[in-house]
Amino acid sequence: MNPVAFTIFGIDIMWYGVLISGAVVIGVLIALREAKRTAFKEDNLLDFLLYAIPLAIVGARLYYVIFSWDYYSQNPSQIINIRSGGLAIHGAVIAGIITGIVFCKKRKINALELFDLVMPSLILGQAIGRWGNYVNQEAYGGPTDLPWGIIIDGQKVHPTFLYESITNLCIFIFLMWFRKHKKITDGQVLGLYLILYSTGRFFIEGLRTDSLMFMGLRVAQLISLASIIAGAALLIYLKKNKKL
Repeated sequence: MNPVAFTIFGIDIMWYGVLISGAVVIGVLIALREAKRTAFKEDNLLDFLLYAIPLAIVGARLYYVIFSWDYYSQNPSQIINIRSGGLAIHGAVIAGIITGIVFCKKRKINALELFDLVMPSLILGQAIGRWGNYVNQEAYGGPTDLPWGIIIDGQKVHPTFLYESITNLCIFIFLMWFRKHKKITDGQVLGLYLILYSTGRFFIEGLRTDSLMFMGLRVAQLISLASIIAGAALLIYLKKNKKL
Protein backbone atom coordinates (compact mmCIF):
# COMPACT_ATOMS: atom_id res chain seq x y z
CA MET A 1 0.00 0.00 0.00
CA ASN A 2 1.25 3.49 -0.87
CA PRO A 3 2.17 5.26 2.41
CA VAL A 4 1.39 8.64 0.80
CA ALA A 5 -2.26 9.64 1.26
CA PHE A 6 -2.12 12.74 -0.93
CA THR A 7 0.14 15.62 -1.90
CA ILE A 8 -0.36 19.33 -1.17
CA PHE A 9 1.92 21.95 -2.74
CA GLY A 10 4.49 19.28 -3.46
CA ILE A 11 4.48 17.96 0.12
CA ASP A 12 3.53 14.31 0.60
CA ILE A 13 1.00 13.77 3.37
CA MET A 14 1.51 10.30 4.80
CA TRP A 15 -1.28 7.93 5.80
CA TYR A 16 0.52 7.42 9.13
CA GLY A 17 0.05 11.08 10.00
CA VAL A 18 -3.52 11.18 8.67
CA LEU A 19 -4.55 8.21 10.82
CA ILE A 20 -2.90 9.55 13.95
CA SER A 21 -4.44 12.99 13.41
CA GLY A 22 -7.84 11.43 12.84
CA ALA A 23 -7.46 9.35 16.00
CA VAL A 24 -6.63 12.48 18.00
CA VAL A 25 -9.66 14.37 16.67
CA ILE A 26 -12.05 11.49 17.36
CA GLY A 27 -10.57 10.98 20.81
CA VAL A 28 -10.94 14.65 21.71
CA LEU A 29 -14.59 14.67 20.59
CA ILE A 30 -15.39 11.60 22.69
CA ALA A 31 -13.60 13.03 25.72
CA LEU A 32 -15.51 16.30 25.37
CA ARG A 33 -18.80 14.43 25.20
CA GLU A 34 -17.87 12.48 28.32
CA ALA A 35 -16.84 15.69 30.09
CA LYS A 36 -20.24 17.18 29.36
CA ARG A 37 -22.02 14.03 30.51
CA THR A 38 -20.11 13.88 33.80
CA ALA A 39 -20.06 17.65 34.42
CA PHE A 40 -16.26 17.77 34.23
CA LYS A 41 -15.16 21.29 33.35
CA GLU A 42 -14.57 21.27 29.60
CA ASP A 43 -12.08 24.15 29.74
CA ASN A 44 -9.84 22.10 32.02
CA LEU A 45 -10.02 19.15 29.63
CA LEU A 46 -9.17 21.26 26.58
CA ASP A 47 -6.32 23.02 28.35
CA PHE A 48 -4.91 19.66 29.42
CA LEU A 49 -5.14 18.28 25.88
CA LEU A 50 -3.35 21.32 24.46
CA TYR A 51 -0.36 20.37 26.59
CA ALA A 52 -0.74 16.58 26.56
CA ILE A 53 -1.12 15.90 22.83
CA PRO A 54 2.14 17.53 21.61
CA LEU A 55 4.07 16.30 24.66
CA ALA A 56 2.73 12.77 24.11
CA ILE A 57 4.05 12.85 20.53
CA VAL A 58 7.43 14.03 21.80
CA GLY A 59 7.39 11.30 24.44
CA ALA A 60 6.43 8.64 21.90
CA ARG A 61 9.28 9.64 19.62
CA LEU A 62 11.83 10.03 22.41
CA TYR A 63 10.99 6.58 23.75
CA TYR A 64 11.41 5.04 20.29
CA VAL A 65 14.69 6.83 19.64
CA ILE A 66 16.17 5.88 23.02
CA PHE A 67 15.53 2.19 22.48
CA SER A 68 16.68 2.37 18.84
CA TRP A 69 19.79 4.38 19.62
CA ASP A 70 22.13 2.08 17.69
CA TYR A 71 20.45 3.31 14.51
CA TYR A 72 19.78 6.94 15.44
CA SER A 73 23.25 7.53 16.83
CA GLN A 74 24.49 6.84 13.30
CA ASN A 75 21.63 8.74 11.64
CA PRO A 76 20.92 11.78 13.86
CA SER A 77 19.13 13.62 11.06
CA GLN A 78 16.38 10.99 11.25
CA ILE A 79 15.58 11.60 14.92
CA ILE A 80 12.88 14.16 14.14
CA ASN A 81 11.58 12.37 11.06
CA ILE A 82 8.30 10.81 12.21
CA ARG A 83 6.61 10.86 8.82
CA SER A 84 7.44 7.22 8.14
CA GLY A 85 6.67 5.93 11.63
CA GLY A 86 8.60 5.43 14.83
CA LEU A 87 6.20 6.49 17.60
CA ALA A 88 5.93 4.23 20.64
CA ILE A 89 2.62 4.33 22.49
CA HIS A 90 4.23 3.57 25.84
CA GLY A 91 6.29 6.73 25.53
CA ALA A 92 3.14 8.71 24.74
CA VAL A 93 1.28 7.27 27.75
CA ILE A 94 4.15 7.97 30.13
CA ALA A 95 4.46 11.55 28.86
CA GLY A 96 0.69 12.02 29.05
CA ILE A 97 0.47 10.77 32.63
CA ILE A 98 3.35 12.98 33.78
CA THR A 99 1.74 15.95 32.03
CA GLY A 100 -1.59 15.15 33.65
CA ILE A 101 -0.13 14.93 37.14
CA VAL A 102 1.67 18.28 36.79
CA PHE A 103 -1.36 19.92 35.14
CA CYS A 104 -3.79 18.72 37.81
CA LYS A 105 -1.48 19.82 40.60
CA LYS A 106 -1.30 23.30 39.09
CA ARG A 107 -5.06 23.49 38.57
CA LYS A 108 -5.85 21.76 41.87
CA ILE A 109 -8.12 19.21 40.21
CA ASN A 110 -8.43 15.45 40.66
CA ALA A 111 -5.89 13.74 38.40
CA LEU A 112 -7.64 10.35 38.65
CA GLU A 113 -10.90 11.89 37.48
CA LEU A 114 -9.12 13.42 34.49
CA PHE A 115 -7.34 10.18 33.59
CA ASP A 116 -10.59 8.20 33.82
CA LEU A 117 -12.15 10.67 31.43
CA VAL A 118 -9.50 10.39 28.72
CA MET A 119 -8.53 6.70 28.90
CA PRO A 120 -11.37 5.46 26.64
CA SER A 121 -10.37 8.08 24.05
CA LEU A 122 -6.75 6.99 24.33
CA ILE A 123 -7.43 3.31 23.73
CA LEU A 124 -9.69 4.11 20.77
CA GLY A 125 -6.94 6.31 19.34
CA GLN A 126 -4.54 3.40 19.72
CA ALA A 127 -6.94 1.13 17.84
CA ILE A 128 -7.13 3.58 14.95
CA GLY A 129 -3.45 4.47 14.96
CA ARG A 130 -2.37 0.84 14.58
CA TRP A 131 -3.58 0.96 10.98
CA GLY A 132 -0.76 3.37 10.28
CA ASN A 133 1.56 0.44 11.02
CA TYR A 134 -0.20 -1.56 8.32
CA VAL A 135 0.34 1.21 5.77
CA ASN A 136 4.02 1.44 6.71
CA GLN A 137 4.41 -2.35 6.65
CA GLU A 138 5.61 -2.45 10.26
CA ALA A 139 4.57 -3.90 13.63
CA TYR A 140 3.92 -7.33 12.13
CA GLY A 141 4.68 -10.77 13.52
CA GLY A 142 6.48 -13.90 12.53
CA PRO A 143 5.51 -16.42 9.84
CA THR A 144 2.05 -18.02 9.98
CA ASP A 145 -0.21 -20.26 7.92
CA LEU A 146 -3.38 -18.75 9.36
CA PRO A 147 -5.88 -17.56 6.73
CA TRP A 148 -5.82 -13.98 8.00
CA GLY A 149 -2.05 -13.66 7.67
CA ILE A 150 -0.74 -10.80 5.53
CA ILE A 151 2.03 -10.90 2.96
CA ILE A 152 5.17 -8.93 3.84
CA ASP A 153 8.21 -9.27 1.59
CA GLY A 154 6.70 -12.37 0.00
CA GLN A 155 6.02 -14.15 3.30
CA LYS A 156 2.72 -14.63 5.16
CA VAL A 157 3.04 -13.23 8.69
CA HIS A 158 0.89 -12.49 11.73
CA PRO A 159 -0.91 -9.13 11.38
CA THR A 160 -0.08 -8.13 14.94
CA PHE A 161 -1.15 -4.55 14.24
CA LEU A 162 -4.64 -5.98 13.57
CA TYR A 163 -4.63 -8.11 16.71
CA GLU A 164 -3.85 -5.05 18.79
CA SER A 165 -6.33 -2.84 16.95
CA ILE A 166 -9.17 -5.31 17.59
CA THR A 167 -8.10 -5.81 21.21
CA ASN A 168 -7.99 -2.05 21.80
CA LEU A 169 -11.40 -1.55 20.19
CA CYS A 170 -12.89 -4.18 22.52
CA ILE A 171 -11.29 -2.48 25.52
CA PHE A 172 -12.70 0.87 24.38
CA ILE A 173 -16.21 -0.58 24.17
CA PHE A 174 -15.86 -2.14 27.61
CA LEU A 175 -14.51 1.02 29.25
CA MET A 176 -17.29 3.15 27.76
CA TRP A 177 -19.90 0.65 28.97
CA PHE A 178 -18.24 0.55 32.39
CA ARG A 179 -18.24 4.34 32.71
CA LYS A 180 -21.90 4.62 31.78
CA HIS A 181 -23.41 1.63 33.56
CA LYS A 182 -21.40 1.27 36.74
CA LYS A 183 -21.08 3.49 39.77
CA ILE A 184 -17.37 4.15 39.50
CA THR A 185 -14.71 5.60 41.74
CA ASP A 186 -12.06 7.93 40.36
CA GLY A 187 -9.12 5.82 39.25
CA GLN A 188 -11.00 2.64 38.33
CA VAL A 189 -11.00 3.28 34.59
CA LEU A 190 -7.30 4.13 34.66
CA GLY A 191 -6.55 0.92 36.56
CA LEU A 192 -8.62 -1.18 34.16
CA TYR A 193 -6.95 0.45 31.16
CA LEU A 194 -3.50 -0.34 32.51
CA ILE A 195 -4.39 -3.97 33.19
CA LEU A 196 -6.43 -4.74 30.08
CA TYR A 197 -4.29 -2.99 27.49
CA SER A 198 -1.03 -4.19 28.99
CA THR A 199 -2.20 -7.80 29.18
CA GLY A 200 -3.16 -7.79 25.51
CA ARG A 201 0.01 -5.98 24.52
CA PHE A 202 2.21 -8.41 26.46
CA PHE A 203 1.01 -11.44 24.51
CA ILE A 204 0.78 -9.70 21.14
CA GLU A 205 4.28 -8.29 21.54
CA GLY A 206 5.58 -11.84 21.84
CA LEU A 207 4.55 -12.43 18.22
CA ARG A 208 6.28 -9.37 16.78
CA THR A 209 9.60 -9.40 14.97
CA ASP A 210 10.43 -5.70 15.32
CA SER A 211 10.21 -5.23 19.08
CA LEU A 212 12.36 -2.62 20.77
CA MET A 213 14.90 -4.50 22.88
CA PHE A 214 16.84 -3.79 26.07
CA MET A 215 19.46 -6.24 27.32
CA GLY A 216 17.89 -9.00 25.25
CA LEU A 217 14.36 -8.38 26.57
CA ARG A 218 11.36 -6.91 24.80
CA VAL A 219 10.87 -3.42 26.24
CA ALA A 220 7.11 -3.38 25.60
CA GLN A 221 6.67 -6.60 27.58
CA LEU A 222 8.64 -5.19 30.52
CA ILE A 223 6.57 -1.99 30.48
CA SER A 224 3.38 -4.04 30.13
CA LEU A 225 4.22 -6.10 33.21
CA ALA A 226 4.98 -2.95 35.18
CA SER A 227 1.70 -1.39 33.99
CA ILE A 228 -0.31 -4.47 35.01
CA ILE A 229 1.21 -4.31 38.47
CA ALA A 230 0.56 -0.55 38.69
CA GLY A 231 -3.06 -0.98 37.57
CA ALA A 232 -3.67 -3.80 40.04
CA ALA A 233 -2.02 -1.83 42.84
CA LEU A 234 -4.24 1.17 42.10
CA LEU A 235 -7.43 -0.92 42.23
CA ILE A 236 -6.29 -2.62 45.46
CA TYR A 237 -5.50 0.79 46.96
CA LEU A 238 -8.95 2.10 46.04
CA LYS A 239 -10.60 -0.98 47.50
CA LYS A 240 -8.62 -0.86 50.75
CA ASN A 241 -9.51 2.77 51.17
CA LYS A 242 -13.16 1.81 50.60
CA LYS A 243 -13.36 3.80 47.41
CA LEU A 244 -14.51 0.70 45.52
